[in-house]
This record gives sequence, C-alpha cells and structure tokens, in this order.
Amino acid sequence: MQYDEIMVRYGELSTKGRNKRHFIDRLGTNVRDALHKFPDVKVHPNADRMHIILNNTDSDQVMKHLSKVFGIQTFSPMLKVAKDYSAVCQAAKQMVADQVTKPVTFKIETKRSDHHFEMDTFDMNRELGGFLLEQFPDLLTVDVHHPDVTIWVEIRVDGIYLSSEVIKSAGGLPVGTAGKGMMMLSGGIDSPVAAYLAMKRGVSLEMVHFYSPPYTSEQALAKAKELTGKLAHYCGSINFIEVPFTEIQETVKEKVPEGYLMTIQRRFMLRLAVAIAERRKGLAIFNGESLGQVASQTMESMRTIEEVTNMPVLRPVLSYDKTEIIKIAEDIDTYDLSILPYEDCCTVFTPPSPKTKPRIDRAQKYEKVLDIDGLMQRSLDGIKITKIHAGDEFLNQNEDVFAELL
Repeated sequence: MQYDEIMVRYGELSTKGRNKRHFIDRLGTNVRDALHKFPDVKVHPNADRMHIILNNTDSDQVMKHLSKVFGIQTFSPMLKVAKDYSAVCQAAKQMVADQVTKPVTFKIETKRSDHHFEMDTFDMNRELGGFLLEQFPDLLTVDVHHPDVTIWVEIRVDGIYLSSEVIKSAGGLPVGTAGKGMMMLSGGIDSPVAAYLAMKRGVSLEMVHFYSPPYTSEQALAKAKELTGKLAHYCGSINFIEVPFTEIQETVKEKVPEGYLMTIQRRFMLRLAVAIAERRKGLAIFNGESLGQVASQTMESMRTIEEVTNMPVLRPVLSYDKTEIIKIAEDIDTYDLSILPYEDCCTVFTPPSPKTKPRIDRAQKYEKVLDIDGLMQRSLDGIKITKIHAGDEFLNQNEDVFAELL
C-alpha cells in the first residue's frame, strides 16, 4: 500500500524537559540526512510528533531507512483522504483488506482537531466500526479494550488521515545530542558494534581508520568504508577519516623489540586519534576493545597504551563476550562484511608472542629511539576525509580491480 505520510513518535525524547527542542531539531536533521535520496520527502519535526510528507515517494523505501534512525521510538504510515465520510470508509476498507488475513479483534480510535467536521469522534468510531463489520463479517470482531488491530482516524484541517500500524524503530537518542567522538574503526567485528552502541546513546562519531599500503589492500579500505555506510543508516551520514600508517609500522617493526610491537603501534594509533579529535572538536576516543579478548586487550595493555593521553577512551563492548558481539553485528548487518578476509593494519606485523602485560616504562624506553613527532606529523598531513551516507557502497566499485587480482 502506498501511504501519504509517516507519523513519528519520539519515545525517550519526551523526558528531556527544556532540552527537548534541541533533541527534536537534531532528530529532524538526522532524518533529513537519512532520507537524502528522496528529494520530494518533507520532514516536519513538531513538538509532540514528527510528520514526514511523502509526496508520492515510495513509502516502503522511506520506512526502511526510517526504521534505523536513532531517536525514533515508533512510527505509523498514514493514508490521507478528503474530508468526506465515504472516502474514510473506502480507505479503511482497503487497509483491512491489505493487512488482515485471519480473524482478529479491532477498534476505531478517532481524534478530531478540526471541530467544524460534521461527525464527532464518537460518531466516527461507531459508524466506521459498523461499516467495517458489515464488510468483513468473518474477519473482524469489536474489542475496545485489547484489540489486535486499531485503526486510527485523525481529522485535521487539511484532510483526514488513517493509520493502522505501529512500527518499532531503533530507539535511543538522536546522534549528535551527546557530543562528538572519534571511533577507531578497524575492519573487524567488534569496532562497528561499539560504534553502533555509542551512536545509540546520541554520540556523533567520526570513523578513524588506519591503513598501511601496500601491506593492506584497497579491498580492506573499501570494506571499512562500506561498514561506515552500514552504520550511517542510524544517523544519515558519517565522516570517514583515512590515516596513513605505513611509515609508522615499518619504523616500529625495525626499531622496537618484537614483544612490544603491538603496544607501541597502538600507542601511536591512540596519539593520532587524539590529535585528530583535538583538531575536529571531539570529546573522547571510542574503540572496540573487549576485556581479555586478545593480548592487547588486557587491563595492563590498556593502561600502557592509554598512558599517552588524558582524553577519555571509551569502550562500549568492554564487558561483552564474542558471542554477544557477533549477535549484535548480525542484527545490524555488519557481520558478513566484517568477516571478509581483507587484512587491516591491526593484523600487519603481528608478533607471534605479544606482551600481554606490557610495562609503561619499557614502552617509553623503546619510544625514545623513534621520531614520534615527525612520524605523527607526516601521518596527519596525509589524512583524507570522506563523507559517507547511509547505504553507500564501495566494494562493488572495486570489482574490476579485484578481478585482476584473482
């Protein structure tokens, strides 16, 4: 069924008091961004509800995008008809015919903001309910207390709107209402899930991805960008920041003892992420570390790596086990991408026996032989920023390149 409007309910935003207007405005911006591919759609974020006017745009496609925007609790697609009782009857009949395939209970619930309309709410409930019972005697039974289906009728000045579905959306808070952070995004399973959980609490993220050509491939870079496109469904768009890391990795490999290779590399990554955050007004660094999952994610390793900064380092999946993380990755459609066998720089030069309890003083000692400032500046000078929208694809764009490599 093609609908005319989608009515959005805010959920958690209703608790925000005097700050509610800020949250609603941000949600409106995010919805417009998420629906940027539909130029005819108009978004009107009002105080109690958001109304999305479709203007003949495919309602199914719009709802598919809308279902993933954080800050939306539920939404209902609506049909608009003329302010005429017979038009209401035909629209309600069409709704029931399209949606009801087995016997159900139902009720009519009417709101009337246009008090000049000749039928009041009681009349509309009674007359429309009776009409539908006559049309579907084998499918419909009235239950005003606990109905299986409710048909809402809203009589406004510009027409009458009908809806019969309440569709659950992503919930959470609008992305951008809880500040800005830098997400250290690898191509693995954990960091996209960590990004999703941070965004759900309203954090605006920019993805910081380290790449090391020729040790990492164009496929690996394209995969990280496409993961960002998956996550952009929840807010509309995300900035993807490519950070060249080859020189740092080669230098560390040459001058640092094998057991500390991973520790020193990750200290550089964190320094770079912090430097980017300071340039771009970020408040914290986010990553996908899960306590005890690998050698670099022991408490001792985290403490030694984090010693290079005073900026908060937040780990949304810290206490999740791998099974829980995989389940979320499957739910948000990042898992199949994450397991594609394209190496990222986190797996380049990985020693066979990395230190699981590295010491801060040892890390500082090994870094004294490195030109930290010069290495970082050259890396920062080479960053590239791409704005990625919801659903943008990058792997398909490289099919010809991949074919040549096979």
